[in-house]
Order: sequence, then structure tokens, then C-alpha cells
Amino acid sequence: MSEQGAANPYKPGQVNEVTGRAPRKRAPWYEILGFAIFDFANSSYTTVIITVIFGNVFWFYIVGDEARGNWLWSLALGISYFFVLISAPVIGAFMDFTASKKRFLFGTYMITVLATTALYLVDPGAIVFGVILIIISNFGFASGENIVSAFLPELGPSNELGKISGYAWGLGYFGGIGSTLLVMFITGFGATEGDYEMKRWVGPITGLFFLLAGIPTFLLMKERAKPRTLPPGQTLLTIGFSRVYTTLREIGDFKDLILFLVSYFFAYSGLAIVISFAFIYGEQVIQWGEGAAAIMFVLTNLSAAVGAVIFGFIQDRIGDKLTYNITLVIWIAAVVLIYAAVDVTGIINGLLGTELLTETVFLGIGALAGMCLGATQSASRAVTGVFSPETKSGEFFGLWGLSTKLAAAVGLITYGLFQLLVGIEVAILLCAGFFGVGLLINLFTNEERGKRMAREHQGE
Repeated sequence: MSEQGAANPYKPGQVNEVTGRAPRKRAPWYEILGFAIFDFANSSYTTVIITVIFGNVFWFYIVGDEARGNWLWSLALGISYFFVLISAPVIGAFMDFTASKKRFLFGTYMITVLATTALYLVDPGAIVFGVILIIISNFGFASGENIVSAFLPELGPSNELGKISGYAWGLGYFGGIGSTLLVMFITGFGATEGDYEMKRWVGPITGLFFLLAGIPTFLLMKERAKPRTLPPGQTLLTIGFSRVYTTLREIGDFKDLILFLVSYFFAYSGLAIVISFAFIYGEQVIQWGEGAAAIMFVLTNLSAAVGAVIFGFIQDRIGDKLTYNITLVIWIAAVVLIYAAVDVTGIINGLLGTELLTETVFLGIGALAGMCLGATQSASRAVTGVFSPETKSGEFFGLWGLSTKLAAAVGLITYGLFQLLVGIEVAILLCAGFFGVGLLINLFTNEERGKRMAREHQGE
């Protein structure tokens, strides 16, 4: 990475006139690498289990029915996100007070690895057992996602967080590609093809990949915070709830952070549906062959990796808010095109005299959406980082986690119920509605005011 350049408003040693402190320096390269490697590692879970393979394995082999399987899949994920929702702010307060982000991250990492590996034990028809393991494993993954994000504000000055976050998200998609290709090579490329005795290895292979790939994070990343002495008569639990209460009171001072979190709540409701149902939609609606599914997987992950890095640079130049808004506009267009993929294919063939298949057009739309998949999430993490005082980073990223996990729970359960009523094809338009509401709300966010409030709070 290049050294901090002219974009930084402060010269080396210069003091921020608001806080009276020198701006935070960029962390050593190996710590930034350790941060990014965790995105590489945990992408194995979200890509293999949630997005590409196990969702189809779940409805096809374990449940044996499309509509019921889709509903139970959305319900299991929604419940897991609800548990993350109620625990994230308290965990954030615990981490800030005890300087234990790294230990909490390790705990959630092991929960995910063990529960994912245990998916091997789920037999066809063992629906309750499968749902329980998905709830536990996704709880560990989503909690870890919150915790590792709380390290971001410590890794560099605010004007470089977009780039650092973009590097991490970009590397994460390569982790998703590597792990999924490995699983496909061993268990077969078709998610609903072949013998379940091979498909049951999806969980253990993914768990082992996450376990091994995540080790460098715990060797390279540093816990910078120092533990504080508990006040007399207080416990970590009472301190945790007390600080959450205080944070909820103080959040009123951070108007733009509130607006952004509400905006991202709606945007992430749409993202959660896309992440969890894109390949199920391809299997059930587009009815693609296994070759198209494999191409879609590689194409969307490559475009997501490139998009995360490119938008990270753009974000540091045009601002977090505008970058985020641009990604939402692209998402709205992509969802409408997905719904109209058959008609779009007919129009293209009529105008150009081609004989494109619907799955080919769907692949092109997937590449467009993939460009924004990492960028939207990366931008949200960076915005939360620059709107958060360092002393409150754990708790405010807990609130970021609260916003995203509540959104995932609401979005997925709503989509699951909606597809029972109108079918999975029409229900996909719900995503465009979520993205549109998120975009409208974020128009009222003032980026400079949000950054200034974070600096002023830090200087108190």
C-alpha cells in the first residue's frame, strides 16, 4: 500500500485543532493484512454455506420441497440474526471495557467452525437439527463480522478507512472463490446433483478452510485498548448493560450516524435476501445448468472483489455518502433486471438478432450486481468507522451490527413469507423496494457533520 498522501488533511505531527491530538497513523502493514485475512477466511462460510451451495442442499436434500425449504431457510437465518441483534451491543460494551475484542473474535470463530463442521451429521429429513446448526453457525459468523469490524478505526486515519475496508472486502471475495471451488471440486459442481453422501462433506470442508485461513489474523492483529478497573459493586454484565443504555442516550448526539444506520437497515434487508437467495433463485426460477451456476459464482465473486477495491478508492475521493448512494442506485437497477431477465433476453435477441439464453443474461446482471456487493458493505463499514469516536468504536459497531442483523432478520423472514404468497420470482422485487428506501433516507445524511461530531466527542 502507498504511504499516506496529500488526501490526508494533516501533516505528520500536526495536531487536530478539534481534538487536540495528532491524527491516527496507519497501522503496520501486517496488522492490516491480518484484518483483511479474516475477511478472506470467513467468506468461506457466507459464500459456501449461505450463498452458493448449502442453501440448495438444504431445500433439495434435507427438506425436499422448494417453498417450504425456502421458508425454513429464511426463518433459520432470521432467528440467528435476531440472536446477534440482542447480543451485539452488550458484546461491544464488554469488548471496550475489558479490551478483549481479539478474545471475543476467537470465540465466535470457533463457534462457526464447529457448528459448520457438524452439518456433516444432518441426514435428509432431519430438518430441526439442520435448522439449529444453521442458527448456531450463522450466529457465530455474524457476531464475528461485527467484532472484526470494530478493529477498523484503529488501523488508520479516517480518510484511509474506505481503502483499507475495500482491500479487506476484496480479499474476502477471493477467499469465497477459493473455498467454494474447493468444495465443488470435492463434492460436485451441481448443488442438487449427485449423492448426498458427498454433499454432507460441504460443512466439514468449509469449517476446515475457515479454521486454517483464520489463524494468521490472531497472530498478526494487535489489541490496542487497555482494560479498565471495574467500579466497586459492578460486574461486566451490569457494566455492559449500563454502557449500552448510555450509548443509546448518547447516540442522539450523532444524528448522521443514526440516519445512516436506518438507511443501511433497509439496504441490508435487500442485501441479505440477495446473499441468501441468489443461487436458490437461479436454481428454481432461471433453472440454470450446473455449468451456469459455477460461472455465475466465479463471475460475481471476481466482480465483487474488483468492485470492493475500486469503490474503496472512489470512496476516499468522492466521499463515503455519495459512493454508498451510487451502489444503491445500481442495486435497484440490477434487481429490476433480474425480475425481468426473460423479457430482457427477448428484447436483446430481437434487437441484435442473437440467440442468448436467459441464464446468459442473468450472468451479466449478476456481474453488475457483484460489483456492488462488496462495495455497499465496505462503504457501510467505513462510514460507521468515521462517524464513530474511537472510545465508542466497539459499542457503535455493535449498533452497526444491530442495524444489519435486525435488517437481515426482518428482510429474510419477510421475503420467506412473501414468496409463500406470490412465489420466489415476484418476491425478488421486495429487494428493490428496500434499496430505494435506504437511498432516500441517506439523502438526509451530512457526511462532514457526522465526521466532525465523532472528532468532537473524541476530544472531550
